[in-house]
Amino acid sequence: MPATVIAERIGWRRSLTILKDRVRELRPLFTPPDPTDRVEYDPGEVAQCDLWFPPAPIPVGGGVERVLPVLAMTCGYSRVTDAVMIPSRKAGDILAGMWQILASWGACPRTLVWDREAAIGGTGKPTVEAASFAGTIGVRIKLAPPRDPEFKGLVERRNGFFETSFLPGRTFTSPLDFNVQIGDWLVRRANTRVLRSIGSQAPTARWAVDRAAMVALPPVAPAIGLTHRVRLGRDYYVRIDGNDYSVDPRAIGRFVDVIATPARVVASCAGQVVADHARDWGHARTITDPEHQATARLLRQDLAARRRQVSTRVHADGHVVAIRALPDYDALFGVDFDPRPDLGAVSAEGK
Repeated sequence: MPATVIAERIGWRRSLTILKDRVRELRPLFTPPDPTDRVEYDPGEVAQCDLWFPPAPIPVGGGVERVLPVLAMTCGYSRVTDAVMIPSRKAGDILAGMWQILASWGACPRTLVWDREAAIGGTGKPTVEAASFAGTIGVRIKLAPPRDPEFKGLVERRNGFFETSFLPGRTFTSPLDFNVQIGDWLVRRANTRVLRSIGSQAPTARWAVDRAAMVALPPVAPAIGLTHRVRLGRDYYVRIDGNDYSVDPRAIGRFVDVIATPARVVASCAGQVVADHARDWGHARTITDPEHQATARLLRQDLAARRRQVSTRVHADGHVVAIRALPDYDALFGVDFDPRPDLGAVSAEGK
C-alpha cells in the first residue's frame, strides 16, 4: 500500500515525508518471507545467458571508443563459463555470439535461459529470430520472469566476477584483443578455480560429463547475423548497424541481400557476391571498396559516351549529320508558332 494511501486512511495531517520515512522503516517488518531453494542441475540440462556491459570503453578504430556488450553463457551443471564481445545487442549479433560459443563447445545444453532481453524475448515470448535459432539446434529458450535477476543468478554472479577479477589493470586495443584476453583468462582462471557449490571441484572437472549430455549441434548452422534486403540505389551503398558499405554498382536497381556477421559484411545479388567487407564496429562510417569506385567511374564514362552517341546522328557512310533546330523548319515553311499574343489584336477586341 502506498504511503499516500496510508496517510489518507489514518488521517495524517503533517509532513508526508516524515510518514514516508517511517513507513519505509516498518515495511520490511511486515513483508512475508520469500525463501529460495538451491537448485541442482543435471548434466547438459541448462545454460544461462546474459549480456554484460564492461564499464571500460573499447577502441574500435579511428580514435573512437565504444562500450560494447559481452555475451556470457554459464552451464548449470559444470559451471563452465564462456564469453565473447559482440558488436551490438541486436538479435543477429547476439545469436552470432551464441553460435560462436556453442561451436567452441561442440554441443548445446537442452535449455537456454534468458532474461527479457528485447532481441530475445522482450514481450514475454521468444522472438522470431530466437525461436528459429533454438528450433534449428533442437533446444528451447526459457525466459526469466520480469525483474527477477536471481532466476539466472549463475551468470549474473559471473558478470560481477568479470568486473572484479578480469577487468582491473587491463587495457584493450580492440574488440578482438578483448576477446583474446577474456578467452585466455577464462581458460586459465575462471574455469579452473575450485567452487564450493559443485562439491569443491573445478568446472573443468565436470565439463566432460556435462558436455556428453548436451544436444549435438546440427550439420547446418542456424541463421545468424544481421540481415537486410534492399533495392540498390544510385549511391550503391547499403547501411548496416549505422555504417555504410559499398556494393558493386553493376547491381544498381536490383535487390541485394546483406548478411552482417561480427566479422564480415557480405552482399549478394541473384546468388552472386557483390560486396564483401570486414565489419566495422564503429558508428556512422563509410567503408568503400576501391574496385567498386573504379567500376562506378567506368559506368559513368560509358553512360556519358552513350548519351553523346544518341545526341549525334551519323550517316551510313560515317559522316556526322547535323541536327537542325526546329525554328529553321518553321521559317522554311513560313509557319509562325510564336506563342506570344498579338497585342494589336488584343487592343482591338478591348475596344
